[in-house]
Amino acid sequence: MNNATKPDWYKINPPVFFSSAGLCLIIVLYAVLAPEQSGTVFAALQSWVVNTAGWFYILAVALFLIFVVILAFSDYGKIKLGPDHSEPDYSYGSWFAMLFSAGMGIGLMFYGVAEPIMHMTAPPDAADGTVDAAREAMRITFFHWGIHAWAIYAVVALSLAYFCFRQNLPLTIRSSLYPLIGERIYGPIGHAVDTFAVLGTLFGVATSLGLGVVQINSGLHYLLDVPNNSTLLQVGLIIAITGLATTSVVMGLDGGIRRVSELNLVLALVLMAFTLLAGPTLYLFQTFVQNTGHYLSSLVESTFNLYAYQKKDWIGGWTLFYWGWWIAWSPFVGMFIARISRGRTLREFIMGVLLVPTVFTFLWMTIFGNTAIHMVFNEGLVELSEAVSADTSVALFKFFEHLPFTAIASTLATVLIVTFFVTSSDSGSLVVDMLTSGGENEDTPVWQRIFWAVAEGAIAASLLLAGGLSALQTATIASALPFTIVMLLMCWGLFRALRLEKVKQTSLRDAMLAPRVMSNPVPWQKRLSRIVRQPSHNEVTEFMDTNVRPAMEQVAAEFSSKNIRAKVNHDQDQVWLEVLHGDEIDFFYSVHAKPYTPPSFVMRDTSSQRGSELRYYHAEVYLKEGGQDYSVMGWATEQLIADMIDQYEKHMHFLRALR
Repeated sequence: MNNATKPDWYKINPPVFFSSAGLCLIIVLYAVLAPEQSGTVFAALQSWVVNTAGWFYILAVALFLIFVVILAFSDYGKIKLGPDHSEPDYSYGSWFAMLFSAGMGIGLMFYGVAEPIMHMTAPPDAADGTVDAAREAMRITFFHWGIHAWAIYAVVALSLAYFCFRQNLPLTIRSSLYPLIGERIYGPIGHAVDTFAVLGTLFGVATSLGLGVVQINSGLHYLLDVPNNSTLLQVGLIIAITGLATTSVVMGLDGGIRRVSELNLVLALVLMAFTLLAGPTLYLFQTFVQNTGHYLSSLVESTFNLYAYQKKDWIGGWTLFYWGWWIAWSPFVGMFIARISRGRTLREFIMGVLLVPTVFTFLWMTIFGNTAIHMVFNEGLVELSEAVSADTSVALFKFFEHLPFTAIASTLATVLIVTFFVTSSDSGSLVVDMLTSGGENEDTPVWQRIFWAVAEGAIAASLLLAGGLSALQTATIASALPFTIVMLLMCWGLFRALRLEKVKQTSLRDAMLAPRVMSNPVPWQKRLSRIVRQPSHNEVTEFMDTNVRPAMEQVAAEFSSKNIRAKVNHDQDQVWLEVLHGDEIDFFYSVHAKPYTPPSFVMRDTSSQRGSELRYYHAEVYLKEGGQDYSVMGWATEQLIADMIDQYEKHMHFLRALR
């Protein structure tokens, strides 16, 4: 029973929903009922992953970056994430705001001051507290928050968007494996892949929620003198803010998530601009340029550096944690970015996802990180580094103590952490709900979205009880390991599908068609009249019903006489012919009633109401790849049939090229 036939209150994919919920429940109960034992197990698990699989994480992330960069600069970059005629659903501003807020908002707030200071005071391969240590601190911070993170997101988002919007498969992780395993994506293998994705998403989001609530606790302690580092209070905060996130996710993508994401971006810009102007402004511009250059010049070495000859334990607490965190988040962020990126080309998508958020993140880290380094290194405020070493969650608020308008800045920062918390939770809940409902319908019942929003809060709370941030960190790294393998398969599947599409485009372009000679050519005066004429909607649909559909039925009947299955279907604004080829790719030819706005030399009255009245329609041809940008309105039956046969001959040329 697919989602279309299920009752309105029940739209789940049972194998994925119940296995994901069951595994989460087992882990939560284990963490709550046996906190000491679970903490020991988590620590041992992290040690095993770091010592045994660290090289695999480093190599995999390097391959993800190389893969998406090659796609962006290859001919594949021109392919759209959707039909050829599709346009983006969201403006650049809204698109960037949503992917940025979902991508790493809470992490920037938590680590913006703390990470550069920690690297400067304890670098992996430099003397503590030196100029080299300060320079290395910013290089490492840029590396952890740079294009590698967004390359991980881009791999998942590209696969999902391509197979959903271009190939009409469900918006789930399993769809990206279709070129490798075919229809088996709907069986146990597909269920297991989606379950891995759900678990990675839940633990990745729970890590962010845990980081966020610890920092909110510190902010409230600073502003209102509430108890700090109180696990009970932090659990209460998780419950309260999960309630806000639940409200947002019930409102949906456009009603709640987009608006809160745009609010996040505005608040982040205000806080960043304040720090830039209140801090050492000229120094920050200088360090931004130098940090970026140092990052780019050492990119290859940093990408493959496992610190095998130095502090080997350092990489597990930093680089491997980040790579695991980004990979655990990738089903969630990737699906979310895919959902909001329909209509963009691969090149536009990759360049936007890799560069725009990265530049903003580098600005953020420079403004907050280098200002903090300047305070410690140039102004002698060693108490800031001591406070960071003692408790990373208070770093941001201790930082604001040394800037003007301390209370206002700290209040704004706390509000921003809460809104980032909300967008992470509500976006994650929406994505998990889509994964566990099969990805075929975004209009899922409210109770399902509420269930997963509450589940994320419960996981974050239970892992905090089990061992605080170390337990969250371990859960992130461990949950990412199986999904890393899935992501490598996704790259291979996407490459095969893109290669197949380019073969089709080339074969259609180069196909040699049999020459057609019309016995009764259309007079040129009639052709000109047809070109300049602007038919109404009723005229086009009547033409489709009385001319196009009978022509398709003639072609379908001829196919059937040759033992080839063909069928004709129609609705109000579309009629289409399908020729079925079994295991090979089917042929699809349709005609749509597509609306157009009259040109300016026709529409003298430019009011919107008048423009709507003057709108005209074309009977446009569509193939599987999308609109072909030509109309068959007014064509004779012989011409219509000839065009169908032309397109079918090109399709057969493509199939022969594949064999």
